[in-house]
Amino acid sequence: MPASRTSRLSVRASPVELKLWNHIAHSHGHVTTSDWIRSLLASAEFSGNDGPPVSDELRRLRTQLSRVGNNLNQLAHSANCGDAVHCGSVLDDIETLIHQFDRILSRSRKKPSNRTARRKCDTTVTVH
Repeated sequence: MPASRTSRLSVRASPVELKLWNHIAHSHGHVTTSDWIRSLLASAEFSGNDGPPVSDELRRLRTQLSRVGNNLNQLAHSANCGDAVHCGSVLDDIETLIHQFDRILSRSRKKPSNRTARRKCDTTVTVH
């Protein structure tokens, strides 16, 4: 016999979010979105993954990503001014961040990501 559900949990969502959630729920084989949400909450509870450690990790990665973004902005400015641009170390930082994000995301997915970071620049680029 199914559990008696007399309590209600409400979440506000935009029409776009609701449509997306419905689509995801059905694509994962759930009859209803609420069934999908219940399964997500139950799997988080059973796995002991309650969020804060990932949140702290994401905050640190966000800070690192911001620093890399600043470096990219400086490289773009130099390239636009005609300076020689050495992008190898910045691309190494980006690649490291991508791998860190992939590790975090793989812990939150059923299947780990098979993506790899792609490098576009291994040499000095001079813009004239």
